[in-house]
Amino acid sequence: MNTRATSSHKRLVLKPESRRRALGRLGGAVGNARLTSLIGFLLLVGLAIEGWTITSIRQLLSVHVFVGMLLLGPVAAKLASTGYRFLRYYTHGADYVQLGPPRPLMRVVVAPVLVLSTLTLFGTGVALLAVPHRGAVLALHKASFIAWFGAMSVHVLVYGGKALRDVWAGMNSRHPGGEGIRVAVAALAVIAGLTVALATYHLATPWFHHRFR
Repeated sequence: MNTRATSSHKRLVLKPESRRRALGRLGGAVGNARLTSLIGFLLLVGLAIEGWTITSIRQLLSVHVFVGMLLLGPVAAKLASTGYRFLRYYTHGADYVQLGPPRPLMRVVVAPVLVLSTLTLFGTGVALLAVPHRGAVLALHKASFIAWFGAMSVHVLVYGGKALRDVWAGMNSRHPGGEGIRVAVAALAVIAGLTVALATYHLATPWFHHRFR
């Protein structure tokens, strides 16, 4: 009788722990970090292509426009995942607090510049596509790229290695359920961006023929 009671007590004690482990496999701070790294890796590939188009922008303008609009999906997903970590850390989520904050320089200087320049760069890009013209918006688009490139370079140097390790760890995870969800979220971000790019590509026609109102 005592043995049964002890066994039952163990099950009651272990059940919450097992539940926490199951939730950890699906998400939590580690899952959020892996999702952020996965989306960041996809973004890095897309941004490399976008940067390549700048080397010959007149000949590759169509690619520049299409890839830029496609990246809106992953960029939004990346901002959402990092913003969620920021929110959970400052609302004292236990696993997020345990994971710790970003490095002071990255948190105080690089991150604000990167977020602001990213919003400005892509925002002005969308504005130029919606209302094609040359002027202050185009100048701001170019200037924000310079600020963005500097902040992004530091960001990649600091977090690039960790991102690759997170992606590798996710690919070799013993619990594919959580990784499957993260891959699905990243895929949906790319599909959303691709849908936007296909739907808006025709708006770039005035740029190809230099016809502005």
